[in-house]
Amino acid sequence: MLKKRIIFTLLYDSGSFMLSRNFRLQRVGNLDWLQRHYNFADVSFFIDELIVLDITRGGDRHLDEFCHTLEALTAGCFIPIAAGGGVRSLDQARTLLRSGADKIVVNSLLFDHLDLVQDLASAFGQQCVVGSVDLKRHSDGSYQIYTHSGSQLLAQPPQIALQWLTQSFVGELYLNSIDRDGTGQGYDFDLLDQLPADCGVPVILAGGVGNGTQLAVGFADPRVDAVATAHLFNFLGDGLQRARQTLIDQGANLAVWPSLDQLGLRQTLE
Repeated sequence: MLKKRIIFTLLYDSGSFMLSRNFRLQRVGNLDWLQRHYNFADVSFFIDELIVLDITRGGDRHLDEFCHTLEALTAGCFIPIAAGGGVRSLDQARTLLRSGADKIVVNSLLFDHLDLVQDLASAFGQQCVVGSVDLKRHSDGSYQIYTHSGSQLLAQPPQIALQWLTQSFVGELYLNSIDRDGTGQGYDFDLLDQLPADCGVPVILAGGVGNGTQLAVGFADPRVDAVATAHLFNFLGDGLQRARQTLIDQGANLAVWPSLDQLGLRQTLE
């Protein structure tokens, strides 16, 4: 049985890292702030993957600055890293991969330029492409996909969009709840009902985690291969370490890494 994964997601905007609540952004701190509180060469022993997204809105994205930040914060980080945000060409994707990313995350591109998504899969392998999909629940209980930072409604029903998307275009699916985003109210498991019954790619569930217990609830659903959190304040200090150890103690099917002390790296990292 494949191991479950804990994924930490970082949201980057014009040189700063952000908190998001229902896609409304709050600036937290710059790279120096993040490195003081999250040394990812250390943190990588307590998560299984890191996702870094450039969510800068409008036309103000600067790929060089984002790549410099990506290189700096992942130095010595041994886990897989996925990066994305505004990818619009093979060259941009290639630049991210050369800056330390192992996978490319695409969102609006999935529905605006599917031909480019196919090109990414052909050039780098389908397993390298993570499809990020943001969904919102309407008052009648139905769900709709939103693109472009949650500003544009996709007319196509989610079940249809996700059916063809998971067949041959992406290697993983990152499902995010706009309603639960940043609320700490736990995952919206009804998102998973939008998936095709024969979904053949791993599913990452995101949106709503406020503590380690909610990560465990996410793992309990057999449709979930990985759980993600993007809430910086809820896992400061040793929060991620404690959450992982608690999950392992409870029998979660997580990889067990040797400790920093066992590897003799504690002094080096400090």
